[in-house]
Amino acid sequence: MHTNRISLARKILAWLTAAVGLALLAGCDTVTLTNLTPPSIPENPSQIYTFTLRVTPRTNTVVPSSVAPHVIVDGKSFDLKKSPIGDGIYEFEYQVPAGREELAYYYLVNYTVEGNGLLTPGEAYTEITRAKIVRRYVLSLEINRGPVGARISVVGRGFTPQDIINFNGQPARTVIESPNAISFFVPALDAGRNYQVTLNSPSGNSPVGTFRIDASSVSVSPGSLSLSTGAKQPLTFTIPNPAPPGGTLLDITTDVAESVIMPEVVIQQGQTSATITVEGGKPGSGSLFLKGFGSGEITVPVTVTAK
Repeated sequence: MHTNRISLARKILAWLTAAVGLALLAGCDTVTLTNLTPPSIPENPSQIYTFTLRVTPRTNTVVPSSVAPHVIVDGKSFDLKKSPIGDGIYEFEYQVPAGREELAYYYLVNYTVEGNGLLTPGEAYTEITRAKIVRRYVLSLEINRGPVGARISVVGRGFTPQDIINFNGQPARTVIESPNAISFFVPALDAGRNYQVTLNSPSGNSPVGTFRIDASSVSVSPGSLSLSTGAKQPLTFTIPNPAPPGGTLLDITTDVAESVIMPEVVIQQGQTSATITVEGGKPGSGSLFLKGFGSGEITVPVTVTAK
């Protein structure tokens, strides 16, 4: 008899547990809550951010006028108001205290169900969600194609000196002009291809867009250099079309760095050529290399002799 009583008690407990579970499941199915607030919110000067929620009744027994959504943030409950965006969408504008990097919040919706002549209160809520306030973000590339050496601007906000533009993971010469302005020179990579451009920084990587490197050519005069230590000689670089806004950077390298003394080569905006002065350093022989033009690389032989 003792065993039978325990068995009966267990059956009753299991039945009650199942009944309660079904009741809770039915309550969750009464309305559906859809969080429309993005997980990352671009910072704005007003520090006012909008919480947006869609409430969708799943049964016609929910009294429409009884739906009362709230957002709980920073331990306080705020009423959401109907949005002009569409039916069932509610919003609340929240002014964030200065210095906040993240917001933790959840939604709570009260409503009433009508059935069999009775009004029964109900509620639904979401999980706790975190939204990050993004102080650095990239909007777009100013243009999405150009030749090697062209200077390209990136539209965005919150740039820092640690930011570097990458083409398929390879760094490009990057110029930080201000927290809201950044530009880069198209690196000497293969022309006729599309590259994935990203903004890399210690805090993470941000996609910028796709950039296509177009083919271009450059001529160098003279085609070779023969100098003595301390002697100087002009070297002229010419491109077929005027340089775009920001100029065209010619990324020149050499295998005899101690033998060649020369400045950076930039063809200024609207110009088609630039002339620099090359000075002989230590005796040696090698070449200047200019990648990304013509067939892929232009070579200028260099010989430096002692006085």
